[in-house]
Amino acid sequence: MAYASRIINHSKKLRNVPNLLRHDHAVLVRCFSNGAQSSVCKSEAAERERVSKFVACNHVSSGLPRNNCSRTTMRLGIPTGGVAYSRELTCSQVQSRRGFASDAVSGLPPHQEIGMPSLSPTMTEGNIARWLKKEGDKVNPGEVLCEVETDKATVEMECMEEGYLAKIIKGDGSKEIKVGEIIAITVEEEEDIAKFKDYSPSTSDSGAPAAKEPAAPPPKQEPVQQPVSSPEAKSKPSSPPSEDRLFASPLARKMAEDHKVPLSSIKGTGPDGRIVKADIEDYLASRGKDVSAPTPKTKDGKLEALDYVDIPHSQIRKVTASRLLISKQTIPHYYLTVDTCVDKLLDLRSQLNSLLEASGGKRISVNDLVIKAAALALRKVPQCNSSWTDDYIRQYNNVNINVAVQTENGLYVPVIRNADKKGLSSISSEVKQLAQKAKENSPKPEDYEGGTFTVSNLGGPFGIKQFCAIINPPQSGILAVGSAEKRVIPSSGPEQFQFASFMSVTLSCDHRVIDGAIGAEWLKAFKGYIENPESMLL
Repeated sequence: MAYASRIINHSKKLRNVPNLLRHDHAVLVRCFSNGAQSSVCKSEAAERERVSKFVACNHVSSGLPRNNCSRTTMRLGIPTGGVAYSRELTCSQVQSRRGFASDAVSGLPPHQEIGMPSLSPTMTEGNIARWLKKEGDKVNPGEVLCEVETDKATVEMECMEEGYLAKIIKGDGSKEIKVGEIIAITVEEEEDIAKFKDYSPSTSDSGAPAAKEPAAPPPKQEPVQQPVSSPEAKSKPSSPPSEDRLFASPLARKMAEDHKVPLSSIKGTGPDGRIVKADIEDYLASRGKDVSAPTPKTKDGKLEALDYVDIPHSQIRKVTASRLLISKQTIPHYYLTVDTCVDKLLDLRSQLNSLLEASGGKRISVNDLVIKAAALALRKVPQCNSSWTDDYIRQYNNVNINVAVQTENGLYVPVIRNADKKGLSSISSEVKQLAQKAKENSPKPEDYEGGTFTVSNLGGPFGIKQFCAIINPPQSGILAVGSAEKRVIPSSGPEQFQFASFMSVTLSCDHRVIDGAIGAEWLKAFKGYIENPESMLL
């Protein structure tokens, strides 16, 4: 750097070199910090080499013959205008990793890096369920490449451009892939597929060519430039000791000590090969029941270790846990419970099912009637069909009812849109169809997004008498439906009584949106529709 300063201070021809060097350094820093492709780094490194040789050629005391300088310039073959154009191209590649790029130095043809897409508003990472295309297949716009398990459902990922699938970076079952992380490579020409057999998108590969660039000129360097390259030569021997040292997070070291696991036997998957908690857990899981061996703390060995199985979180389980935790911590819940007589409702259901069976239709459930009654009550008391924001309360004109469905993968809430305007047969058909999709883990975003109110029924399937549900944000209410049971009630006479079936329902309300009186008014309207079900048909 000192020699470069002398050149700048003693030569009038090179007054603009400081700005050029500073700009070149900034470009290199930006390329490395933004994780640009290797071709970007190499083109910038080539430009830096051109500038350094230009400085050496114009230094009077450098002793470098002009014929060598001109020969070097011809070898590079990068005129000033071409450099400006190349830099503009590489910047566009940094901004869009889906753009085609070529690596002339490593021999890679033009290719496209496909990243993990964001398939829902709350998605930050996803899993690859399975690939529908295999390496070497031709892909066209609109064709499904793979199935991605998002935070809410399994969604098909479509191809955007024509080409060939050259390399699958993340195979079937890959988990916790961050949005934007590369999952596959496509090429334009079929003969280029074989060149990506050993392709790896790691950052170390992109940085390796840049490290080799400064090492190339030492044989041609004159004594003037030797002090500049000597610090680089001294910095290289310091890297091998760092490779022998094991890097691990504090939590990973603690887990390794507790389970007596040698860190040297574990390959780290964190940044720069760092060993993280997941690496320790994977190692312990691979040993099976040996995990329980270090658990006992007593020397006599009388205490038996707990036998357990760790079940990995599914994406839907993670999101459900996060949203419900936020709901319980940030929404001021309160609960209103009412008992409704369902004798007339059950009689009406029996009559309607007889008509449907005669015409070949599907039977109506009590839950279908509950959804219809809840939708009509929301139309009658629209304050409960609202959401809270920091600036206003948003009251919806559409009555879209989410229905909680339990599956093996977690809790789904498919939505019945405009339930207040649909008939009972239509509601019943949609609920069955969406519930089947949820159990098959195949709902689309439009099947569960856009709800304004939720109904959760544990009475019919499980016989739960009464429970309190957690509000599904950003909604402000959820109805928990219990089972119907027969009770003895007083009759008109002093010693007379009769039997009736009652169903307990509990409304969970967001007190920021629904005041107690408003919630009670909604329950009154709901109870009226349940106890007089003929009014729902008007």
